[in-house]
Amino acid sequence: MGASHAATYHSLEGVEICGLVARGDSRRRLNALLGGGYPEYGDFSEALAASRPDAVCLTTWPDTHEAYALAALAAGCHLFIEKPLATTVAGAERVIAAARAAGRQLVVGYILRHHPSWQQFVELARGLGKPLVMRMNLNQQSHGRMWDVHRNLMQSLSPIVDCGVHYLDVMCQMTQAEPISVSAIGARLSEELPTGMYNYGQLQVRFADGSVGWYEAGWGPMISETAFFVKDVIGPKGAISIVARHTAAGASDNVDAHTRTESLRIHHAALDENNQFVRPDRWIDCQDEPDHLALCLSEQRYFLQAIRGGLDLGRHWQDALNSLRVVLAADEAVRSQRTVMLGR
Repeated sequence: MGASHAATYHSLEGVEICGLVARGDSRRRLNALLGGGYPEYGDFSEALAASRPDAVCLTTWPDTHEAYALAALAAGCHLFIEKPLATTVAGAERVIAAARAAGRQLVVGYILRHHPSWQQFVELARGLGKPLVMRMNLNQQSHGRMWDVHRNLMQSLSPIVDCGVHYLDVMCQMTQAEPISVSAIGARLSEELPTGMYNYGQLQVRFADGSVGWYEAGWGPMISETAFFVKDVIGPKGAISIVARHTAAGASDNVDAHTRTESLRIHHAALDENNQFVRPDRWIDCQDEPDHLALCLSEQRYFLQAIRGGLDLGRHWQDALNSLRVVLAADEAVRSQRTVMLGR
């Protein structure tokens, strides 16, 4: 994601990259990919002091998000931060409070919010009546470099936390209701993981309007690719499904494929006097949807608009906090083997 966002800034009018920061060699490889010439830093504090940026794009491992975010905001920078906002609800609240106190813009990288087909998916779901039943997963049969990435992520976060914030955010948008309880299960399927960490998990969430949803995520070379991509919502009036018949077939750990929709299937539940469907299913072709880099460009344009236009991001911050609250409650439910209530 860091490389994707840097490529976007490199091409975005009105933005100048004043430094690339990474502890390893990735900054050199990225600099070469972008044509070279950008200042490089191996230490974040040094980079802040030397480059004095107006804004920071933070795409580090999740367990560093809070500390780096607070440092950037204390330096007077606007901040784009990849999800999750922090690894704890309290940490996320501290980052939001710091942004508010500094009078700086804080945008969280919920890439699906910028995808036209996902926006349509959410809007259509709201027309299905209540309650809603939402079924979503993203299992990844990771190997090679992606297994290295996933093992590093699981030093601090499980798959249902790291990826789950995206899809819980979608569920919250669909229901526009408060999540009230979370149950979850999980399993540790590799001895390469830290003690107490699990690489498969499934959560079940209940909302105040009676809606329910489940989300499933697994990472690793042992994960099945059968039904690895389910995006489905059911209501009294019918169902809406993302049908990605060809997406990432045989390559479920391909990050570029995770936002693809290909088509939306709209099913109407209305029956006639003979219990036959009144209307056939309708298909919406989404083949001309934006690719991963185009979505990153949309995110960064929104970030730039938020800075220049002084957008009120209070709702954005609350939504980011709500989705994080649910997935962290799911993580607690896995470890405690009990349902977690979300009373404030």
